Amino acid sequence: MSRPASSTPPGRPQPRRGALTPTLIVVALVVVGFIFFANVWTDVLWYQQLGFFEVFLTENLARIVIFLIAFALMFAAMFYAIRIAYHARPVYAPDSEIRDNLNRYQAQLEPVRRVVMIGLPILFGLFAGSAAASQWQKVLLFLNQESFGQNDPQFNLDISFYLMTLPFLGFVTGFLISVVVVAGIAGILTHYLYGSIRIMERGIFTSRAAQIHLAVTGAAFLLLLGVNFWLDRYSAVQNSNGRWSGALYTDVNAVIPTKSILAVAAALVAILFIVAAVIGKWRLPVIGTAMLVITSILAGGVYPWVIQQFQVRPSEQTLEKPFIERNISMTRAAYGLDKIQEERYNATTTATTGALAPDAQTTANIRLLDPNLISDAFSQLEQYRPYYQFPSALNVDRYEVDGKVQDTVIAVRELNPDGLSANQQSWLNRHVVYTHGYGVVAAKGNKFTADGKPEFLQSGIPSTGVLGNDTSYQPRIYFGENSPEYSIVGAPDGAPNREQDRPAGKEGDGETQYTFTGNGGPNVGSFFNKVLYSIKFQSSDLLLSDGVNAESQILYDRNPRDRVEKVAPYLTVDGNAYPAVVDGRVKWIVDGYTTSQYYPYSQQEQLSSATADSQTTAGRTVALPNSSVNYIRNSVKATVDAYDGSVTLYAWDDQDPVLKAWQKVFPSSLKPYSEMSGALMSHVRYPEDLFKVQRELLGRYHVTQADNFYTNNDAWSVPNDPTVSEPVKQPPFYMSLQMPDQDKPAFQLTSSFIPQVVNGTARNVLYGFLAADSDAGNQKGVKAESYGQLRLLQIPPEAQVPGPGQAQNKFNSDPTVSQALNLLRQGASDVLNGNLLTLPVGGGLLYVQPVYLRSTGETSYPTLQRVLVAFGDKIGFAPTLDQALNQLFGGDSGASAGDSDNNGQTPPPTGGSTPPPTGTTDAKAELRAALEEANAAIRAGQEALAKGDFAAYGEQQKKLSAALQKAIDAEAKLATESASPTPAATPAPTADPSAAATPSPSPSS
Repeated sequence: MSRPASSTPPGRPQPRRGALTPTLIVVALVVVGFIFFANVWTDVLWYQQLGFFEVFLTENLARIVIFLIAFALMFAAMFYAIRIAYHARPVYAPDSEIRDNLNRYQAQLEPVRRVVMIGLPILFGLFAGSAAASQWQKVLLFLNQESFGQNDPQFNLDISFYLMTLPFLGFVTGFLISVVVVAGIAGILTHYLYGSIRIMERGIFTSRAAQIHLAVTGAAFLLLLGVNFWLDRYSAVQNSNGRWSGALYTDVNAVIPTKSILAVAAALVAILFIVAAVIGKWRLPVIGTAMLVITSILAGGVYPWVIQQFQVRPSEQTLEKPFIERNISMTRAAYGLDKIQEERYNATTTATTGALAPDAQTTANIRLLDPNLISDAFSQLEQYRPYYQFPSALNVDRYEVDGKVQDTVIAVRELNPDGLSANQQSWLNRHVVYTHGYGVVAAKGNKFTADGKPEFLQSGIPSTGVLGNDTSYQPRIYFGENSPEYSIVGAPDGAPNREQDRPAGKEGDGETQYTFTGNGGPNVGSFFNKVLYSIKFQSSDLLLSDGVNAESQILYDRNPRDRVEKVAPYLTVDGNAYPAVVDGRVKWIVDGYTTSQYYPYSQQEQLSSATADSQTTAGRTVALPNSSVNYIRNSVKATVDAYDGSVTLYAWDDQDPVLKAWQKVFPSSLKPYSEMSGALMSHVRYPEDLFKVQRELLGRYHVTQADNFYTNNDAWSVPNDPTVSEPVKQPPFYMSLQMPDQDKPAFQLTSSFIPQVVNGTARNVLYGFLAADSDAGNQKGVKAESYGQLRLLQIPPEAQVPGPGQAQNKFNSDPTVSQALNLLRQGASDVLNGNLLTLPVGGGLLYVQPVYLRSTGETSYPTLQRVLVAFGDKIGFAPTLDQALNQLFGGDSGASAGDSDNNGQTPPPTGGSTPPPTGTTDAKAELRAALEEANAAIRAGQEALAKGDFAAYGEQQKKLSAALQKAIDAEAKLATESASPTPAATPAPTADPSAAATPSPSPSS
């Protein structure tokens, strides 16, 4: 039979068919590979520029080595399991019918057999290698472990064994078990496919080769299982499934001994499998396996359950007592609660004249500006241009002003590219022209102007104030919490400036341009780097724009927390970075924690839950990850330069063994805190998230007696924030405060406790007050001994000190106060309650809450108009804190508040007003009359509005404004009279809840 004639002309080569698909595959692989290379190489450039290439190299080398080892183990185990099973296949199968079925599968597999025998091990090796590489931290900690110098109470082993050795051994054992199981399954399937294992009517047929293979696999699995049982003995001290963490009575007396028995039994059965492989008799290993399963069920499950139910439960308090003591001791040590100073505080609830005299310094520093409400005031007064912005929550720090330490509310003026108008939203503007924010803005925490605005210490453009000016510190903010994704900066010498620097600060000034002169990012001037970063940021403009020159740098990953997390991947970073002017630069200060979940007998705590409060819920601070820990240390203080983004890591807790281990891994990435300047030391503060975790644990672990701890009848809870509607915990507050055992105020982080909340309800009385000393001193490289000291005031339950919720309720329910505030709410303004501060002064607990007024309108902002105070069951309400305290403490508090200069200067209504008249003889009567007039005007206005009579409605609004002004004037007089010193011959009046709480309606816009 002849072949069909070819259609191809003679002499022309035959066309190569099927080349398109391989070509497309190769091109796709090249593209994907280059994109991968671009991302890796840009990371290399980023780490090199920042000076942390050691971190990138060490981490990735560790990942690669671990990946290769895991890949090789899985690949080799699977490959040789399949290969051995294939080569051990029988020549003739015992059953023709089954043989015919298998032959069909074999025939289909044969064309791709070699690919499958190599491809499957490669595939599983990739999965295994990727999973193992993610455990690089466990491997490096094991190889570089440091001793704690403290042993656990059960096995008397150093704590480092549990944090650094046991996790590694558990990882290795688990991985090897997975390798044996996967390889064993692959071998069994291959044996079955090629006839070495057959299912027959009389049973299962296995060839001699298959028997040996299975025996070796079973022996390896059982040996590893025995190792796992043995390691589980030590893991019992990390158990968190019971009411208390650690090895309890049942664990110590039942679980740990049975784990030892099971480990030995597994090893013995493994030996029986080896023997069976030699002699070909399977009865003993089968019996041994059955006995091991039965033993594991009885000894590992039933026996501990019997011990727990019939021995422990009837006498739980007695039998668990020594183990509860271990849990208390180890938990307090793991969370840094073991050195807390506890003191009984017999708080009084009676406000007496002059009671604040011993606390005069604390009273003078009470913070009135709420950093969560004052952001809009900063924006309206200091933003200057829509392309600037302030964060929604400002920060509290302290600076020395005129020789005194001043609590300060501080923020940086960051760039907001979204604030550009629509016709300015070009790539060039967003990434080349508008590149940075400008300047620090700071206000006194304890003072405000007569019209309720912040009293600024640092403000303006150009930046001026007590913190410095444009010549004494670098005001440009290239790196911040709201910086653009990336910016292109820098230019050759003599090139024209292209960056918008700052707008005109006053009439007659011109806007300025600027060129970045620091070393803030990788060079992007070469064509190759342009291509790489164009791929990374998916921007052709970056490749083609003339805004990118030979000296250009690209700034990205600009959030301070992100930068610290990248250069210190072993740290958990605090959710709140804060700026400070330090040594002529604006520095972001970031706290880093070393954590572990393997500390023996320590209670597990979920970071996201423990640190959640009204700040994280509102998105003002970053929530920590949803991970569990039972050991935490504030081991690192990091700084990020706001101008050039340089990161410096200081080993703050240089005695932390976990940090020491990481210092061995990354020897050049951390500096000793002895290199910290005095200026930087003066702005270090106790970190919020660590404090929140500690206060959460302290709710139970302030009890150190096992019997009381068992009954849990003295547990505390953190109170909910009474200033928000959701049931969420109150955040801690920074303030300068003198605790009872201190001789002068210190910058502290504070929180309070109420009885344990059960099913959403609790008695809202105060049981405890916690303060963490945040003053690290101001000497170079010298940490103040008092820094980090936790002080806990335990308030006797019989004292009946109102909690924050009760104090807020008193403010809201007082008839005259609520009437005044409700009038304002019905007008054209909103009344905003500021943060409710708690202070242990005057022999009791003082509550202070600023009250802000915000008019309607897009450009409005809160102004501080009144201050609410409470002590025991009495409250005060006045234009200034100083006047409110005098009201509260019988006409004379004995100390002056920071805003005492504003006494007699009633803040005018929003929009401006003349100062109130003086000389009223009956201020209370005038106040009542004014409030009645205001009520009548509101009612009449509403009626007119319902009828559609807008002219009458406008007339009533005028009457309402006049009535409110009369009320303000009357209240100001009354406050002045109440603040006047009481004559010596006249006994000091006793403060009355409603009489002392003279209402003052804040002005309406």
